[in-house]
Amino acid sequence: MSQNVLAAKRTAIEPRPGRWLALSVLVLAVLLVAVDATVLGLATPFLSEDLRPSSTQLLWIGDVYSFVIAGLLVSMGSLGDRIGRKKLLLCGSVAFGAVSALNAYATSPEMMIVARALLGVAGATLMPATLALIRNLFHDPRERSLAIGIWGATASAGAAVGPVVGGFLLEHFWWGSVFLINLPVMAVLVLVGIRTLPESRDPDPGPWDLLSVALSLIGVVGVVYAVKETAAHGVHLDAATAGAVGALALMGFVRRQLRLPRPLLDMRLFQHRGFSGAVLADLLTVLGLSGLVFFLSQFFQLVQGREPLEAGLAELPAAVGAVLAGLVAGLVARRYSVRAVVSGGLAMVGCALAALTLLHTDTGYPLLGGALLAVGVGAGFSFTVTADVILSSVPKERAGSASAVSETAYELGAALGIAVLGSIVTGVYRDFAVPAEASGATTAEARESLGGAVEAAETLPPGTGARLLGAAQEAFVDGLRIAAGVGAAVLLATAVAAWFLLRGQRLADVAQE
Repeated sequence: MSQNVLAAKRTAIEPRPGRWLALSVLVLAVLLVAVDATVLGLATPFLSEDLRPSSTQLLWIGDVYSFVIAGLLVSMGSLGDRIGRKKLLLCGSVAFGAVSALNAYATSPEMMIVARALLGVAGATLMPATLALIRNLFHDPRERSLAIGIWGATASAGAAVGPVVGGFLLEHFWWGSVFLINLPVMAVLVLVGIRTLPESRDPDPGPWDLLSVALSLIGVVGVVYAVKETAAHGVHLDAATAGAVGALALMGFVRRQLRLPRPLLDMRLFQHRGFSGAVLADLLTVLGLSGLVFFLSQFFQLVQGREPLEAGLAELPAAVGAVLAGLVAGLVARRYSVRAVVSGGLAMVGCALAALTLLHTDTGYPLLGGALLAVGVGAGFSFTVTADVILSSVPKERAGSASAVSETAYELGAALGIAVLGSIVTGVYRDFAVPAEASGATTAEARESLGGAVEAAETLPPGTGARLLGAAQEAFVDGLRIAAGVGAAVLLATAVAAWFLLRGQRLADVAQE
């Protein structure tokens, strides 16, 4: 090897000055998205009281963000590879802050759904760019593992900060204030990021194929909508049509990527067994978790009567466990193996969800807190290591596309989880027995959501209202138990699959640029 080549290689793997300060800016973007996702659950009872959405509209408010972001992540990751990841991140951050204000001042369920969808467009620019920039900032694999652990830990910390700060705001201000907390974070991110973040892009990206962008968006949204509608209302023409259109669009997207000389997403990445196994593990893990987590905040507030701040603190063990696990996940995976850490983490989450099948309206906090801690530790190990595997499987020039695949799996799993598991909770809940003396209008309002049942109970005589609310709470918990059982089955099956798919996969110990 010539001296010039050796010198170029040494330059490529030389640690970049200021990389840790730049990382602090990237994790602010992660914090921005994580806080927004977690505060919605706490704000749901207040939002329901003010905007009075139907149960279907409430589910759309919860999952339309994930629908849109999942449909656009691959396209935005590829766009960052082309125009520059720093530019995309900073522009997306400004848009995210502006649309957060629109969410805060929504005046109807329809406006809230549109605002959440626009937030998904902005959010799709953030997550792939942060992971891709980490891939380019940290050339040493051990440093990169630690950086990814900090990145994941910050997302988990956002899950902790969101409910606590959101709970404080909800006790002192109106529900829209939980979205306005994004604005100062966004301002710091942009001002500091302009000075500290390096620009990076694919030096030979090719054109950004708009037809592929459209096929990706139509495909993901169509399939997820079909799953959501079928889970909620059974098979009907609209859902079947959306599913067929979505499936055809995804087939067209895959075929087009295989033909393009510079595709939005290199489908050949999936020939790498470790890459495919990591993506599948992420998708199914989030699917098993998200629907349950979406309703757990309502359980703490509307079933057990906790104040918003107390409910936020009650969910803290999951975030603490994820932070601690994420910081050491790379070291543990190198000491043992990738598949042991990922499969073990998934099994831990599955067992924690199985424990929640014992849930009752008066279940004590030790069971809930212990289950949440186990969920956090297991997810922290699994998500950190799979992100490392995905990023390490591709050249740094394609880091945006690879990061987008990882985030698409996460967001698609979240949307499917809320759609499927959330629909299980809603379906079981709607069948609860309403006291005969309650009026028809009151019955309809109570069956729409648990928040509606709380409001309906307040309009009835004390005895009747107590019976209606008690029946509604029992039905809600019945639905949670069934959803927890389904989630546990999904996670334990994923743990077994990951054990085989990640066989022989290792995290690198030396730079391989």
